[in-house]
Amino acid sequence: MTQARLARRESLKAYKREAVLAAARRVFARAGLDGATIRAIAQEAGIASGTVYLHFPDKESIYAELLSASLADLHRMMRAATRDAEMPATEALLAGALAFYGFYRARPEDLDLGLYLVHGFKPVSDRPGSLTPELDRLLNGRLIQCLAPLGEAIGRLIGPDAEAIRRESVDMATLIMGCLLLEASGRMKMLGDTGEAVLRRQVGHVVARLALRTGLQARR
Repeated sequence: MTQARLARRESLKAYKREAVLAAARRVFARAGLDGATIRAIAQEAGIASGTVYLHFPDKESIYAELLSASLADLHRMMRAATRDAEMPATEALLAGALAFYGFYRARPEDLDLGLYLVHGFKPVSDRPGSLTPELDRLLNGRLIQCLAPLGEAIGRLIGPDAEAIRRESVDMATLIMGCLLLEASGRMKMLGDTGEAVLRRQVGHVVARLALRTGLQARR
């Protein structure tokens, strides 16, 4: 096979793979992970089901790739917002939190994508169609990576206390997701506030609390 033919074949393969991913995103948006099928994804992409299986072994693998790519984009945005080494830790924490929040505000379909595994908030063991442990670990690793810029800013505020940094990072991510969900449901507007305003206030409270904690420790 000539180099040109090989290049065309690889280009066509990559095109079909991207077509599967784009179609799967639309199917997942309509039916969630539970309701989606390989057949529906193939029909959406305009290809045979067998072609989908040439690229992915199952719908869970497709979903994991979409979510992994989304989390990688989130991580890049957060790194871009906090990359200035001269930025004070307090500003870096706010910039990272706002980047996390802003990413999902600008891309609500990515927020939806991250919630397709939620089935009425049932325990994981009660959920049909959950990811394999391997895929779950992969996506958890991606999420932990996304929290790293927040953790680094927190570490600059309180010092090298790994467990405290972990707790504060998780608290911050939970706050951000809460703001996003309240805004997505329209409840935040009904309450007379905005997610960004709440986030700015709460980051200020966190910074003040961490500064107090650091000051108390220094006097011991």
